[in-house]
Amino acid sequence: MTLGGELPASSSLRDAFDTQSGVPAERSSCLHSLKGVIVRPHRVVTLGWIAELSTLAAMTTPDEGSEAPDIALPDQHDTVVRLADLRGRHVLVYFYPRADTPGCTTQACGLRDVADRIGDTVIVGISPDTPAKLRRFDDKYGLGFTLLSDIDHAVAEAYGVWVEKKNYGKTYMGVQRSAFLVGADGRIERAWPTISPKDTPTKLLEALGR
Repeated sequence: MTLGGELPASSSLRDAFDTQSGVPAERSSCLHSLKGVIVRPHRVVTLGWIAELSTLAAMTTPDEGSEAPDIALPDQHDTVVRLADLRGRHVLVYFYPRADTPGCTTQACGLRDVADRIGDTVIVGISPDTPAKLRRFDDKYGLGFTLLSDIDHAVAEAYGVWVEKKNYGKTYMGVQRSAFLVGADGRIERAWPTISPKDTPTKLLEALGR
């Protein structure tokens, strides 16, 4: 069985797999410690390639009806918030790139403005910002809902929204603006893998039948 393609003799394993899969180096976290490598003339075959495929599969967004990936992150007041503790209520979990930027501010303020129309539904915003920056964001716009700090983007990865992005010719990893409505049973009722700032409150109200 040969999974690899023709490669120059000087190619490293990491470069080989980045080339074979088309995955940027920063996304190929499992390539740091590949094991079970078989080398044949002009061809590289590795059992770790299977692990790479598993990692990529895990980065897809969860389906509607599936169990929502767990969340345990510090909020803007440095208090750890757990999704499991919110069972029994609807929870809007939304991911945004960076606090206090134009699009993210429009999105957050739009959700703030519909908060009195969604009953006991909990709004939870998640970004890679520090708790201190999130608190300033909350205070500046009077948001009044939970903002969580996902500095190492582990939760964004679990929801499949830590993705490769391109801007002004540069390629980098970042948060894909997205939202998930988690039901009282902890399962995802609605998933919006990509969503615009202005559509977020509208989609939430529609999903709740408001």
